[in-house]
Amino acid sequence: MKRTILLTLALTMALAVTGCGSNGNTSSQNSSGSGSDTTSQSQSSASGSQTAGEVMSYEEYMAADLDSQVTVETYVQAKQSWWEDKATLYTQDQDGAYFVYDAACSQELYDQLTPGTKIQVTGYKTEWSGEVEIIDASIQIVEGGDTFVAEPLDVTALLADESLIDHQNQLVSFKGLTVEPSQDASGNEAAFLYSWDGSGTDGDDLYFNVSVDGQTYTFTVESYLCDNTTDVYAAVKALEIGQTIDMEGFLYWYEGVNPHITSVTVAQ
Repeated sequence: MKRTILLTLALTMALAVTGCGSNGNTSSQNSSGSGSDTTSQSQSSASGSQTAGEVMSYEEYMAADLDSQVTVETYVQAKQSWWEDKATLYTQDQDGAYFVYDAACSQELYDQLTPGTKIQVTGYKTEWSGEVEIIDASIQIVEGGDTFVAEPLDVTALLADESLIDHQNQLVSFKGLTVEPSQDASGNEAAFLYSWDGSGTDGDDLYFNVSVDGQTYTFTVESYLCDNTTDVYAAVKALEIGQTIDMEGFLYWYEGVNPHITSVTVAQ
């Protein structure tokens, strides 16, 4: 997975620095399966009032300590990837959203996780570069459960507001943003880049800049979620600097807001 590769590179660099500057003292740190900077040191629930395995409300989940065990019931909104019996999912209920990273999941189960399917997820709440997520999780379909598919919430007016993070991982929309130039490592400008620095090729993540109210933001088409056969991938490749666009996607977080876009429409 891309995130695991980033973690491996970072760990290699850290070990090299330790080898050059160490005074002989060493320490070890267990990294989580999601590449989290945090470790699963505590498996108790946040306040001690939650019994392990007891289903939490979204409010209780958000109040839970990082690295604590959590159990939630939520609804599949989109599937990002399945690899070696591990699934990454965007999920949401009527109160908020949960990003489930690399959960244990057979191919048979993954195929059943259609949008709207109600599932129970038990894992550990963690954070990676600002993204709050559930890792080391198990998934089961709630038999006889209802279904729920979220409508996108327009958060355009919240882009520069601290409260935007309260909607992390939700399906959201952005209206009337302007395509700004992106610049690769060589200084070349374009309406989008393959990979964050322009070093990629067709099929890699797409990065593009947009602005509203004088502020510029970087949005992403996550290739695991929307590959180069999808309409949104083609739409971003066709963007022109200066165009006004409307978008939908999931409010992912990486060192700040970094939405994973699933739909792009050029405003008429």
